[in-house]
Amino acid sequence: MIVIAAMFMLLIMRGMRTALNAPNEFGCLLAFGITLLIGLQAFVNMAVVMGMVPTKGLALPFISYGGTSLVTTLAAVGLLLNVSRHLPGEVR
Repeated sequence: MIVIAAMFMLLIMRGMRTALNAPNEFGCLLAFGITLLIGLQAFVNMAVVMGMVPTKGLALPFISYGGTSLVTTLAAVGLLLNVSRHLPGEVR
């Protein structure tokens, strides 16, 4: 679980860096929202698994079984990658 949590933290850190360096305000808000969506969903799922909060029914992004959740998360990450693609050259 530590490795999975570390990978999600890496994704969140990269997403926040993308949001802060986005070329326009829309890209900033889009990257921040997608990063927040994936990060909170992962945090809530891990908290439920550890018994810290009541069951919510959220799937762990990229890992838990569920076709709709996986497709939606992959589409969101595709948008995040598109925003990061248009960052200034030295940040990439």
